[in-house]
Amino acid sequence: MISGVFIQRPKFAFVISILITLAGLLALRGLPVNMYPDMAPPQIQVSASLPGASAEVVEEAVIRPVEQQLNGVEGMIYIESTASSDGAAKITLTFESGTDTDLAQVNVQNRVALAEPFLPDEVRRQGVVVSKQAGNMLMGINLTSERPELDGVFLSNYASNNLVDALGRVPGVGSAEVMGAKDYSMRIWLDPQRMSSLDVTVGDVASALREQNQIVAAGKLGQPPVPAGQQLVYSIQSRERLSDPDEFAQTILRAKSDGGFVRLRDVGRIELGSRSYASTAKLNNQDTAFVVIYQLPDANALDVAERVKQVVEDAAPSFPDGVKHDILFDTTDFITRSIDEVIVTLLQAVALVILVVFLFLQNWRATLIPSIAIPVSLIGTFAVMATLGYSINTITLFGLVLAIGIVVDDAIVVIENVERILQEEQLPIRQAVTKAMAEVTGPIIATTLVLLAVFVPVGFMPGITGELYKQFSVTISVAVIISSINALTLSPALCVSLLGRGGQSIRWLRPFETMIVGGTKRYDWLVTRLLRRGVLMGVGLVAILIASAGLFKTVPAAFVPPEDQGFLFVDVQLPDAAALERTDALLEKVTDIVLEDPAVTDVITVSGFSLLGGANSNNGLGIVTLEDWEDREDDTLSLPQITARLSSRLWTLAEAQVMVFNPPPIPGLGTSAGFDFRLQDNQGRDVAELSQVMNGLIFEANEHEALSRVYSTYRANIPQYLLQVDRNKAKAMGIQLTDIFSTLQTQMGSLYVNDFTRFGRNYRVLLQAEGSYRQQPGDLSYYHVRNQRGEMVPLTTLASLEPVLGPSTIQHFNLKRSVTLSGEAASGFASGDAITAMERLAEELPQGYTFSWAGQSLQEIQAGDLATVIFLLAIVFVYLFLVAQYESWSLPLAVIGAVPLAMFGAMGGLWLLGMANNIYAQVGLVLLIGLSTKTAILIVEFAMQLRQSGLPTKEAARKAAVLRFRAVLMTALSFVLGVLPLVFASGAGAASRVSLGITVLSGMVAATLLGTLMVPVFYQWIQSLRDRVKPSADRTSSSEPPAR
Repeated sequence: MISGVFIQRPKFAFVISILITLAGLLALRGLPVNMYPDMAPPQIQVSASLPGASAEVVEEAVIRPVEQQLNGVEGMIYIESTASSDGAAKITLTFESGTDTDLAQVNVQNRVALAEPFLPDEVRRQGVVVSKQAGNMLMGINLTSERPELDGVFLSNYASNNLVDALGRVPGVGSAEVMGAKDYSMRIWLDPQRMSSLDVTVGDVASALREQNQIVAAGKLGQPPVPAGQQLVYSIQSRERLSDPDEFAQTILRAKSDGGFVRLRDVGRIELGSRSYASTAKLNNQDTAFVVIYQLPDANALDVAERVKQVVEDAAPSFPDGVKHDILFDTTDFITRSIDEVIVTLLQAVALVILVVFLFLQNWRATLIPSIAIPVSLIGTFAVMATLGYSINTITLFGLVLAIGIVVDDAIVVIENVERILQEEQLPIRQAVTKAMAEVTGPIIATTLVLLAVFVPVGFMPGITGELYKQFSVTISVAVIISSINALTLSPALCVSLLGRGGQSIRWLRPFETMIVGGTKRYDWLVTRLLRRGVLMGVGLVAILIASAGLFKTVPAAFVPPEDQGFLFVDVQLPDAAALERTDALLEKVTDIVLEDPAVTDVITVSGFSLLGGANSNNGLGIVTLEDWEDREDDTLSLPQITARLSSRLWTLAEAQVMVFNPPPIPGLGTSAGFDFRLQDNQGRDVAELSQVMNGLIFEANEHEALSRVYSTYRANIPQYLLQVDRNKAKAMGIQLTDIFSTLQTQMGSLYVNDFTRFGRNYRVLLQAEGSYRQQPGDLSYYHVRNQRGEMVPLTTLASLEPVLGPSTIQHFNLKRSVTLSGEAASGFASGDAITAMERLAEELPQGYTFSWAGQSLQEIQAGDLATVIFLLAIVFVYLFLVAQYESWSLPLAVIGAVPLAMFGAMGGLWLLGMANNIYAQVGLVLLIGLSTKTAILIVEFAMQLRQSGLPTKEAARKAAVLRFRAVLMTALSFVLGVLPLVFASGAGAASRVSLGITVLSGMVAATLLGTLMVPVFYQWIQSLRDRVKPSADRTSSSEPPAR
């Protein structure tokens, strides 16, 4: 017997436990801390730009050639792209969870290189960028100024020059960007009228700038080979690259016949301006530079945040006078508070479990044994977590919280049996411990292997859900293995060291002992009655099975519960084609309204961009930071109340559609907590038809009882103008079509000519018409092109602008045109109900239209399919293991019979409280399979031993149940009290803790109350059946003639 060595040599067991604890403590120092494991599907993004192009042009010229090459890249789940009316093209590839992002980026880069020869020259000049998508924003730094002259342009460039580079070098930072950046640019605002009068075209201006603003490698004087005698070598400097607006103004466009020159200042205004005027960032309606930090997927969020804050603090003393910084948007606050809350829960659970053990054992010395065993098992788990590359996150800490109740079970089983033998047989301590260990070693090993049989198959599940299950199951499995080692080594050694000194029970706890003895007697009476009423128990079992099946269908499904992360997003969409000035004005109103709410501290806004609608002049984004969780314990300050209150107030703004939404609970899975539905056109029809089908689906969805706030930011009828060029006339007049298009691109859009150097950085030189010459369609008359005879011809004689309707963006999903519909489940329904409702509505789509799911919704659907497989595998593995242990196909059914009882309790608890069967509940259900069978094994093992000693089946079942009642009650009560802190959780991350706590609490209560009553009956049924079958088998074999 393994424990015999440690009973004789207890210090050997102590040394093993000390080594396990030291290994765990050393590993704990280096474990990273994150909210969740690194499980979000990695994304690679391809970005390109064609300035001045419409969405349709970007789609045809950029998106399609690149998409066709990227389709089917190794490990890809889906590909989505957006062509915007500002000339931007963005293609995002989402890969399977666990894909090597470096390898994926290389694969994508190679395929993009194949597409580049088919892209327009201007796109190649601007550059096609392939980058890892860093996921959601980790935190943001706001720079503000008390001095009016230090405006948003200055703050943006100061942040870019002095913070962004340093922050980008911080280990773990994926990228640091200024949102709404206004990088410097040499803006040359052309006057088309002056150009026409001086016979200058945009081609002349661009050519002059390329010629006179360049870097020249002028060589060296005296560089070998030279004639003998050269003593020195001199480098020749050239300052042909311009850097100042005055220097650019002197650029010569043409020499005049009178000896003078036509210079750039004669045809335009030159200033050091902003590269983009399409976005503005503000903090509480004050100009700000908003520096956003994106974290690398495998980085430690808390370490990254600390390093970022340190870099900013180090840079702060050198900020210009009046410039200060604030870190208001910080997702690590939620991570820190959530982890702290779970750690508090862990400590509370340990305290409650020790209290239960003390109440039952009523002996300080005996209570010390599980009190020592718990920390050894939990701390030792950290060593294995470090070896496997795990982090301290919500999932692994949940595993440790639930492991407390399991870990203490093994120690309780040992102590309880030792105490019983000491009282009943009055043996010396070493003999008592030896005899006790001989009885419980089998059940301890069996229950440990059963739990491993539940969790090991879970660890091999693929995808994001598999990763979540894996970290949970591995954490519990390791804790259970260490616990079983402790139970066979440390616990008997401690029993010999502590219980052999005659510790007395505590007098004031004797009433509790009397109550337990009385309860055991009543339990004995009840079990005896139930063993005689097998038919009644059979009816009860059938009723429980039917009720459980009904509850599984009734309780709504979900992925993860929405969490209060301490901030909200606001999406603003003004009417189609609204200018940025209107968006800025509306965002000021939104900020004022939001700041009036008592739960809100600050509002950061970015105009010209939104998380849902992308980049457009009529879009806006708001980030609303909330008061600390402890200051929002009142129900009116809860997240649902805040969201509803802000939504109702902002809905009254007639100028725009304003949506308030919660960020996704798992970073990197979408942009909001709702569903992500993609409506696809498989036949490539006009976008107006797709928009019409979309509007019909949205209307039907909002009428559905299970759906709420279903909407889309897509618009296909935005007022635009169509350029019509009379090609015949242009050729007849000797005008190149490329001259017409380049003139329009430069004057209306902008033309990137080359670069200049200032403040130690390179910036772009951009040509564009003055704002007053590109406001109306009639302004086309100001633009001229030169024909072959050198004459200036007005563009209005060759081209015209006709009003049309078109989209501001065109989206593709898996190469097909698509639109995104967002929404959420209505009150009283879960996200699974919303997904089912949308799928049913989509069945009525016209021919040629289909749908797909993306983001969190796709993961939820895959998780739903996976959960069923996990449950079935867990039960099958437990059954097969028990078959191998008992050498019987039928006896394990007595143990498996406890599983439906736990499922009934768990699903009943969720149903009574109106909660969803989400991924945390499913984790709890998997755990309950192991726990319920573990309780049943304790009874069945003892019943088998008693029957082998000669007792009848019914008496063996009764006596085993009574003998193990105290241990079962103690282990169950310790587990139940251990999860109570989860059930009553509040503050950051409470939703996930409550989901898990309610599931395991209600399931364990049912498994204990019903299991202790029904498992003896199950054993009686199975064993009686075996007894009937065995004699008949024996008679059959004896009646056969002997072999000759």
